[in-house]
Amino acid sequence: MTQSLLIISLYIVLFVFGQRLLNNWVNKLAQLKQVTHTRAKLVTQYISYLFFSVMACLMIVSLGIEYQQVSLFISSVFAVLGVALVAQWSILSNITAGILIFFVFPYRIGDKIKIIDKDEDVSGVIAEISLFHVLIEREDNIVITYPNNLMLQKGVLKLSNKAPKAIAIDEHKDHTQQQSD
Repeated sequence: MTQSLLIISLYIVLFVFGQRLLNNWVNKLAQLKQVTHTRAKLVTQYISYLFFSVMACLMIVSLGIEYQQVSLFISSVFAVLGVALVAQWSILSNITAGILIFFVFPYRIGDKIKIIDKDEDVSGVIAEISLFHVLIEREDNIVITYPNNLMLQKGVLKLSNKAPKAIAIDEHKDHTQQQSD
């Protein structure tokens, strides 16, 4: 009994330590990528839920409950969640894409982008990147809400934020076209 309590205490200490490391890592990454604090907090929460689930399973197995019983319970939970979320697959894919965008998206708030979409001109400045969608503000002040899963599926061009340089024209040069033989 004392051995089981010692092992569970060790898992709890590992969870708390791992949670602090995770928070620090995500916050540093959020500052580096110039992501809002709210979005960083959401990503931390989702990863923490996953981390807690893994630690809880390890604690249950270490208490002496057989691995087959634990795996049967977990697979049953995932089956119920899978059936419940089948109708909401787009929400789940947007959350997953939102987490991926947090870690690997090469564009930041304030970047001017164009999404290659044959039906609509989706170009403008990124105003906000949330867990479900990206807000893109067009030049005519219309805000487009673009789902994260489509953001990863379509090609995205980063447009220059700078105005093009004016080409200097030499006024003394003859600009008439000459025909060559």
